[in-house]
Amino acid sequence: MCALAAMDSVPAGQRSAVAESLLTAAPKAARAFQPNPMPIGVERLKKRAEFLRVASVRRKWAAPGVVLQAARDPNPLRADVARVGFTVTKKVGNAVVRNRIKRRLRAVAREIIPDHAEAGWDFVLIGRAKTKDRQFDELKSDLCAALGKVGAAVPHRRSAS
Repeated sequence: MCALAAMDSVPAGQRSAVAESLLTAAPKAARAFQPNPMPIGVERLKKRAEFLRVASVRRKWAAPGVVLQAARDPNPLRADVARVGFTVTKKVGNAVVRNRIKRRLRAVAREIIPDHAEAGWDFVLIGRAKTKDRQFDELKSDLCAALGKVGAAVPHRRSAS
């Protein structure tokens, strides 16, 4: 509302250009600030050194839809969170395809990691060519199986019945 009130000081010939820029800038600004898309207890790996450290441990499992690399987090202050990073190589496709695959991996991680992965681990999810066409339920089962294979799955509790 304040931005539109400032339109009175703009000369009449320039009002449409200024109004257009204000209207297009507002949604961009709203999209620029997004809360952390990962649930509580899950953080993101962002630095290259973190990705390389997880890869150097050489604990990984390849499923048809995803490759999972895992390593214990050496920092005792982060023992109550799991951290996740996402990557897709250029061999898989162009930027549009790679970004679509990363969005799918983020969605799968958002559903699976908080409930099925132990805290205190770092994970790197690597997208594959089949990731973009694989059914979402199959991706979820791929990630659950991979967590079990690398030893980072939460042990199942027996029900008291």
